[in-house]
Amino acid sequence: MGSQARIGIIGAGGWLGKAFSQSIVEAGIADAEALTLSYRSAKPDVLPSATWTKDNQLLVERSDVVIVSVRPEDFPAVRVSAQGKLVISVMAGVTLEHLARHLQTDRIVRSLPNGAAEVRSSYTPWVASEAAGEEDCRIAQAIFESCGTSDRLATEADIDYFTGLTGSGPAFPALLAAAMMNHAVARGINRDVARRGVNALLVGAGRLAELRADCPNDLVETFMAYRGTTAAAMDAMRAAGIDDAVGRGLDAAFRKSIAMGHADAEAPQPTASA
Repeated sequence: MGSQARIGIIGAGGWLGKAFSQSIVEAGIADAEALTLSYRSAKPDVLPSATWTKDNQLLVERSDVVIVSVRPEDFPAVRVSAQGKLVISVMAGVTLEHLARHLQTDRIVRSLPNGAAEVRSSYTPWVASEAAGEEDCRIAQAIFESCGTSDRLATEADIDYFTGLTGSGPAFPALLAAAMMNHAVARGINRDVARRGVNALLVGAGRLAELRADCPNDLVETFMAYRGTTAAAMDAMRAAGIDDAVGRGLDAAFRKSIAMGHADAEAPQPTASA
């Protein structure tokens, strides 16, 4: 796909929509002038040479590829007909079948990027409908990799699982970091000092994982082998049930994704309008 590709992003004023619009331009997938971007309230102060609109049907008509980047609960209000268009969804829980029926096109890619797209470090798993061709999949992967890395998964059920595993993005490390910072502050450490220390720890851990070929289990065992303070801390965390807590969290996210999909399927379908 060259620089003349016409891409529309429904919900471009949101976190993910804004990240994708900027990364698409930065990666040379499309010029800003070839983007049509929709927003609900205040027009974002980015990409001034793109076409900004509140009319989602106009966006669809001006685009060859349509990215739907709204909250799942807001999707029923997206009343458009994208017949014959490639549609890429970045919404959790909304199934391929529901997307195809609601948007009136069978060329669908369902994906689940995360908030790290803002810093071009998202991991985006995705699946495609049977009607999405090889070129559709190539375009979708190029878009995903403009803001990180991606993998095509075998089944749609895998996407529901990845909702928790990677779709939550930096939320899980942030939860751990918050617990660590709060513990330090409770011990009398200055809050700003604790924040800088914990943030540096997260950045360093990510960089280490990126540069080493080890799987996470191997990296953990490397630290455990020293049998020092780090091993003592990890032993205590495991004894307190960290593995079980993480598993329960991932299971909860998986169940929520499935429930969201069922709710979408049962909701009344709006009539598409121009």
